[in-house]
Amino acid sequence: MTDSPAVVWFRRDLRTGDHPALLAAAEQSRRGLALFVLDDRLLRPSGSPRVAFLYRCLRDLDEQLDGRLLVVHGDPVDVVPRIVRAVGASSVHVSADYGPYGRERDDAVAEALDVDFVRTGSPYAVAPGRVRKGDGTPFKVFTPFSRTWADHGWRRPADTSASTLDWIDPSEKDGGPRRVHIPDDPHVDAELPAAGEKAAHSAWERFHDERLADYDRDRDRPGVNGTSRMSPYLRWGCIHPRTLLADLGRGQGPQTYRTELAWRDFYADVLWHRPDTARKNYNHRFDAMPHDSGTTATDNFDAWRRGATGYPIVDAGMRQLLAEGWMHNRVRMIVASFLVKDLHIPWWWGARHFMKHLVDGDLASNQHGWQWTAGSGTDAAPYFRVFNPTTQGEKFDPDGQYIRRYVPELRELTGKKVHQPPDVPGYPAPIVDHAHERQIALDHYNKIKS
Repeated sequence: MTDSPAVVWFRRDLRTGDHPALLAAAEQSRRGLALFVLDDRLLRPSGSPRVAFLYRCLRDLDEQLDGRLLVVHGDPVDVVPRIVRAVGASSVHVSADYGPYGRERDDAVAEALDVDFVRTGSPYAVAPGRVRKGDGTPFKVFTPFSRTWADHGWRRPADTSASTLDWIDPSEKDGGPRRVHIPDDPHVDAELPAAGEKAAHSAWERFHDERLADYDRDRDRPGVNGTSRMSPYLRWGCIHPRTLLADLGRGQGPQTYRTELAWRDFYADVLWHRPDTARKNYNHRFDAMPHDSGTTATDNFDAWRRGATGYPIVDAGMRQLLAEGWMHNRVRMIVASFLVKDLHIPWWWGARHFMKHLVDGDLASNQHGWQWTAGSGTDAAPYFRVFNPTTQGEKFDPDGQYIRRYVPELRELTGKKVHQPPDVPGYPAPIVDHAHERQIALDHYNKIKS
């Protein structure tokens, strides 16, 4: 153990509990410098809800560290080595990043350093690349992946806290990049959840005690408070999925929730093996899929974004996204199917819109969730499975509670009328005929199939 401090560079792990990189740093030094780099390459494409939530999480982390979080602005390849020299650090510790940009950035930082760059742990229960088929190749289908993932297992939560290291005051550094204040939140119209590690644990405890047992039954009903809403906290690492897995217990509800965490790891694994799928079809056959263009496509896309399609469950979902920076997962699938298969608009238009507005926007889960619905991804629903937005609403929001919450024009309608509303002042008529557009979607699919 050395007296030279270890730099702990926080990224998607904004917590002090269950943090393996803190243990690795503590094995090399008693003292640590906590660092966060405001990286424009990550901030520029991020929507204001996600950026605001990030800044709030940073303030929470800084408070845990008694104001000793060093926040700097710049290119990590430049600023991290300068900070190491300024404090005389002996090593840099991170949770491994498996995203396309993160891998490239970390390799470049490691090359620029003249001290050890130590990657310990990851934002996932099982790190991407670990779960493979018997022949060593990656899984392309979720179900066999999930079985092997469960058999592989994961470590128990790491016993760490803010006191694991003696955090040095950033003012002790001699030169190097200037410390900056955590920026003020950008303007956000959406009502975001409470941020930070304590809020994450509180949210988990409420869900665990009140709703987990019925999760398998209630998770697909958007009008019911049946989901965990943990995705923003997992996105920024305010809590580790391993912490949740260790607390699940037995029963159908916990088992279903465990499967949802496996989906998160699966999509991260897919992106790790195929980084091109962040922007392109996993199944290249879909590169030939026809899409609408021109004024009609842009007008329909604008109506979809605003929640003005005339299909109540679609409009409720899109308005929830704008109001809360979040959307129920079942409704995400419904609105995605409507965009791709009723409006014939490319999935990546919708994926970009989601990433702009989602507080939990995660590249791997978002892009591959969209491709699952579009039929162009791994483990895809067959392209010819086209969600009927009306029957989906009737099935999963039978009493219309979700629709009435987000579409006030329809609050006076009773019963199933809310799913197929008559002429209602202020509410648009359907912008397309679903049965007609479904047939067009199938014709498009048959063309690329043949």
